[in-house]
Amino acid sequence: MSPTLVKTDPIQKSISRESNGAPNATAVLVIILACYLMIVLDVSVVIAALPKIHDALDFSPTGLSWVQNAYTLTFGGLLLLGARAGDLLGRRRTLIAGISLFTVASLAGGLAPSAAWLLGARAVQGIGAAIAAPSTLALLTTTFREGQARTRAIAYYSAVAGGGGSVGLVLGGVLTDWLSWRWGLFINVPVGIAVVLAAPKYLPETPRRRGRFDLSGAVTSTLGMTALVYGFVRAAGDGWSDRGTVASFVAGAALLTAFALTELRAEQPITPLHLFADRSRSGAYAARVLVTGGMFSTFFFLTQFLQGVAGYTALQAGVAFLPMTAVMFAMGRAVPRLMPRIGGRRLLTGGMLLAVIGIAWLSRVSDGMDYFPGIAVPLALLGIGIGMAFTPLTAAGIAGVAPDDAGAASGLLNVAQQLGASLGLGILITVFASAMRSAGLHRTSGASIHAEASRELAHGVSTALTGSAVLLAMALAVVVVVMRRPAASRAG
Repeated sequence: MSPTLVKTDPIQKSISRESNGAPNATAVLVIILACYLMIVLDVSVVIAALPKIHDALDFSPTGLSWVQNAYTLTFGGLLLLGARAGDLLGRRRTLIAGISLFTVASLAGGLAPSAAWLLGARAVQGIGAAIAAPSTLALLTTTFREGQARTRAIAYYSAVAGGGGSVGLVLGGVLTDWLSWRWGLFINVPVGIAVVLAAPKYLPETPRRRGRFDLSGAVTSTLGMTALVYGFVRAAGDGWSDRGTVASFVAGAALLTAFALTELRAEQPITPLHLFADRSRSGAYAARVLVTGGMFSTFFFLTQFLQGVAGYTALQAGVAFLPMTAVMFAMGRAVPRLMPRIGGRRLLTGGMLLAVIGIAWLSRVSDGMDYFPGIAVPLALLGIGIGMAFTPLTAAGIAGVAPDDAGAASGLLNVAQQLGASLGLGILITVFASAMRSAGLHRTSGASIHAEASRELAHGVSTALTGSAVLLAMALAVVVVVMRRPAASRAG
C-alpha cells in the first residue's frame, strides 16, 4: 500500500481517531486480516484441487471430504481452548504460537506422500488455527472502540470470513493448474513467517491472567463433533444401519452430553454459558453454523460439478467462483455505510433472503447447463447476500461482550463457522451419496459410461445443493424469529 493511499483511506482516518491506544492501528488491522485470511483460506484452498488429490493419494469419493473435515473439526473443536489460552497467556503470544504451528503443518501437508500423512497434517493445521484465530477478533475488539472504527474494522474482518473461502477456491485453482495441488499448502509458509515476524512489533500484548484450562471440555467437544461427522460420512458409504455408523452417533451423543455436563460444573469453562443468555447473540451463533454449513458445502459440491461434469480445469473451476468473490468483497466495503441507514436487522434479513434465492437457483445445475446465466448469476446473488449478512451477523455475536469475555465470544463465532462447515458437509455428503445411488439405479440402456457418470454426478450435486439451500433457509428463519433486536443498535 502506498503512502498516498494510507493518508486518504477512510478506514485509516477513522482508526487513527478512534483506536484505543494502539501504536499503529492500521498495522494491527493488516496483520489481523492477513492472519485470519490465511486461516480461512485453508478451509477451501484445497477444494479446487480435490480431483487431483483424489488421484494422487488414492482417496475414496466420500473419504475425500476428510481433507476438509480433518482441518475444520480440529479447528472448530479446539477454538474455545485457544480462546482461553489467549485470555490466560496473552493474545499476541498465543497468536504467534498458533501461526507458527500452522505454518509448520502447512509445509508438512504440502510434502505429504500418502492420504494418512495429509490428513494428519491437516488436523495439526486445524490445531494451529484454533490457537491463533480467537486472538485475531479479540485483538480487533479490544483495539477498536465500539463505533465507526470498530464497525469498519469488523466489516473488513467479515469480508475475509465470508469471502475468504471463495478466494481460496480461485487461488487453489490457479496454484493447482500452474504448479501443483501441494502449493495450496506451501503458500502458507512465507505468509506465516511474515506474520510471526511482524506480530511482536505491531500487535499489542494483553496481560497474563490466572486461571485454568478446561481440557476435559475441549477434548469431549472435539471428539464428540468428530464422531458425529464421522457417523454422517460413514453412513454415506455403509448405510445408516451399519454398526460403525450407529456406534459413531452413539459415541458422539455421549461425548457431547459429557461436554455439556462438564461446562455446567467447571470452575472456569471454555464455553461461558452466560454468553448464550442474550437472544440475539445466541441466534447469531446458530445462524452462522447454518450459513457456513450451506456455503462451504456449496463450494465442495459445485467444484466437483465444474470439473467432473462441465469439464473445467482446476483453474477454470476456481475462476468460475469470481462473480461471488468480487461482489462479496464489494459488499464488505459498502455494508459499513449501509448499516446506519438501513439497520443491521434489515440488512441481515435481506442478505439472507438473497443468499437463499441464489443457492436455490444454483441447485438446478444439470449436465449441459451454460455457465451464464445458470451458474454465474446465482453465484453473484449468493455473494451479495452473504456479503450483506456477515457484518451484522458478526457484530451481533460480539456486541455488548465484556473485555474479559472477548476471547470466548470471538472463539464461539469461529467455532460456529468451522463446526458448521464440518457438520454441513458431513450431512450433505450422505444426501449426495444417496442421490448418486438413486441415479445409478436408473441407468439408461446403451448410454456411454462417461455420459451416465456425468449424469449421476450432476444429479448428486443438484440434490446436495438443494440441501445447502435448506440450511440457508433455516438460517433465515433463525434471523427472523430468534434475533429480534437489530444488530446495528446492539453493536453501538
